[in-house]
Amino acid sequence: MPFTAKILLLGSGELGREFVISAKRLGAQVIACDAYDNAPAMQVADGREVFPMLDGDKLRAAVEKHKPDFVVPEVEAIRTEMLAELESEGFTVVPSARATQMTMNRDRIRELAAVDLGLRTSKYRYAESFDEVKAAIAHTGLPCVIKPVMSSSGKGQSTVREEGALETAWTYAVANMRGDRAKVIVEEFIPFEYEITLLTVRTKDGIVFCPPIGHRQERGDYQESWQPMGMRPDLLKSAQDMAAKVVNDLGGHGIFGVEFFVTKDEVIFSELSPRPHDTGMVTLTSQNLSEFDLHARAILGLPIPAIELYGPSASAVILADREANEFAFTGLASALFTGRPDQAVDVRLFGKPTTRPYRRMGVALARGTDTDEARATAYEAASRIRIDYE
Repeated sequence: MPFTAKILLLGSGELGREFVISAKRLGAQVIACDAYDNAPAMQVADGREVFPMLDGDKLRAAVEKHKPDFVVPEVEAIRTEMLAELESEGFTVVPSARATQMTMNRDRIRELAAVDLGLRTSKYRYAESFDEVKAAIAHTGLPCVIKPVMSSSGKGQSTVREEGALETAWTYAVANMRGDRAKVIVEEFIPFEYEITLLTVRTKDGIVFCPPIGHRQERGDYQESWQPMGMRPDLLKSAQDMAAKVVNDLGGHGIFGVEFFVTKDEVIFSELSPRPHDTGMVTLTSQNLSEFDLHARAILGLPIPAIELYGPSASAVILADREANEFAFTGLASALFTGRPDQAVDVRLFGKPTTRPYRRMGVALARGTDTDEARATAYEAASRIRIDYE
């Protein structure tokens, strides 16, 4: 066999693209799947399959055709019942079929964290109609956060500060949900000081943590991230303990993006993704092993050395502002050299074939003497990339 393992990747966006590169460097063969052709990961993979991830029959057909050693989901909206069937037949789902089922639905992972494991979360209620949304705020209060139980990258999420905005938030959440369940979670708004992603790697030898990543969101989607996020040691330990409880319960091997709100004296569990996290793009410049390298090593059962930071680092997104099939990037040279030779700057353009408003088309990466400088440099680099529409 000329490769170390065969991987079927379900979802082929920018996170999948970087994972393919990491896995192929370790000798894996990767077949990238997505609902549209020429998706970013397909451009660097060994093969491709084009089908909707929610089509269970086509998902099974792809697995039976390629007979992969590992089935690796990159997106949440997958027919997870079929993954469970395939796992019962001997295929290895990363990190496990149960993990994909639990985390595809915010209600299930929230119940696991809050009820089964007793972790500190915000107050919450579920709603499947606007009337249920109105009833939910009697428990959560206002302001509150409303988001679909099935979504990713903040799609459909909004913060509601007055009752008159509830119906708009409900409509927005349902319109932007993934999958086929018209159900939202209504959450207490936490007045946090900051929020973090704690990349948690579950390996055959135990759990490894990356230094915490701070991030800023708009419209529920990440705009910039930085590493390390300065935290009190006791709060970091609390986050690590909670992350370990959840990932050990979910099982399997791979990287988990575990999100927390952090107040002055408390860490509050928010969400979890059993795969590389968008805020973790900063690890492409900040660490000796990126989150994608770590995911590949954990899946393949390979050793993971101590995770080392190169220095304070940041990422900033490059966004489109309209729909287009024909476009070009300019300003790359200016973005890569900001005028100071001592500033390490890099750019990743994702290769997405179309644009739409707020679609993430790339990311700028930078290091600095501290995270403030790194953030400013990354933001400046991202602002120099222009998308010209034809």
